[in-house]
Amino acid sequence: MDSLFSRIRSSNLSGRNLFALLTLGLSAFAISLDLSTNRFLNPQASLFFPLAVCGLIAAALGYWVIPLLVRIKAGQFIREDGPQAHLKKAGTPTMGGIFFIPVGVGVALIWSGFDPNVIAVSILTLAYGFVGWLDDWQILRRKSNKGISPKMKLLLQVGFAMLFCIVLATRGLGSLSLPDAKISTVALPFGLAIPLGLLFWPLAVFVPVAESNATNLTDGVDGLMGGLGAITLLGLGAYLAPTSPELMVFCACLSGSCLGFVSHNRNPAKVFMGDTGSLALGGAMAAVALLSNSLWMLLIISGIFLVETLSVIAQVGYYKATKGPDGVGKRLFKMAPLHHHLELCTWSETQVVGTFYLINVILVLVSLAIA
Repeated sequence: MDSLFSRIRSSNLSGRNLFALLTLGLSAFAISLDLSTNRFLNPQASLFFPLAVCGLIAAALGYWVIPLLVRIKAGQFIREDGPQAHLKKAGTPTMGGIFFIPVGVGVALIWSGFDPNVIAVSILTLAYGFVGWLDDWQILRRKSNKGISPKMKLLLQVGFAMLFCIVLATRGLGSLSLPDAKISTVALPFGLAIPLGLLFWPLAVFVPVAESNATNLTDGVDGLMGGLGAITLLGLGAYLAPTSPELMVFCACLSGSCLGFVSHNRNPAKVFMGDTGSLALGGAMAAVALLSNSLWMLLIISGIFLVETLSVIAQVGYYKATKGPDGVGKRLFKMAPLHHHLELCTWSETQVVGTFYLINVILVLVSLAIA
């Protein structure tokens, strides 16, 4: 395993090669699972077919939407205090989530026959995508790197999470069916469970907010969040296939749309997903995990998102704790999140992305093995 990581670290894989490996790997994984469970010839129960269909649609749609984003001057504003190598990306179209998120959600709704569970997770996904779109639009309108205020963004995220919790509590949306376990009990691997009672609801509000902010922080390198989103969602779909086939379809569709997006976002990126895409992906993962009572699975396969978030928290905390009389503190990392620190440690973008992809694949395989 160490030699595999070192090979990635020392290699000069291009963005095109990484995308090809990602596509082949996820396709082979989905096909092998379909064949092992005799689902391959049944598109309605397949993991591969929704993945492939959404991937092709999102990739094709990008050729129409990206020039449109260029035409309306939806160029990204790059932080001046970020890695200097990123300054050349200024002007690259952002807000790419507006074309690949609707593809995944729309196809999932149709593929599942508008299943109530899929409707529920789709609503939260689109709601968080809307929050991200507001932020992206304000950045473009103001021609700066500041969108809506952090307080307003947090308020909207919490508000939509609370509305989703109401759906969970009332089991609304008609025939919405939840797992047999009590909604206040959090399932763990090996048949264990934690009864939280009323404490479940603060957790249920926290998870979408935390997950969406974590995916937002991770979206900082060409092809990174798109590829990690595809891997994470497909892993989550594979786990849910035996118990929640409708949510499996949703995960496979959104994973495929992420792949289609990466075909345009791989290094050098022609488009960025923006908050529109990154917040929506975090909201989707959290919604699926809450609805299927698989929070432990999400925690494991979202390990990279967690580490990226912790790196920011550690950086800010260490800086404040080491402030001297001059008001200047020390930095724990050269730059946070972690992917920027690695870039400043002479890692190339493709080396960062390739390493993070591999770690995410390992996390998925480990979580499936202990499920």
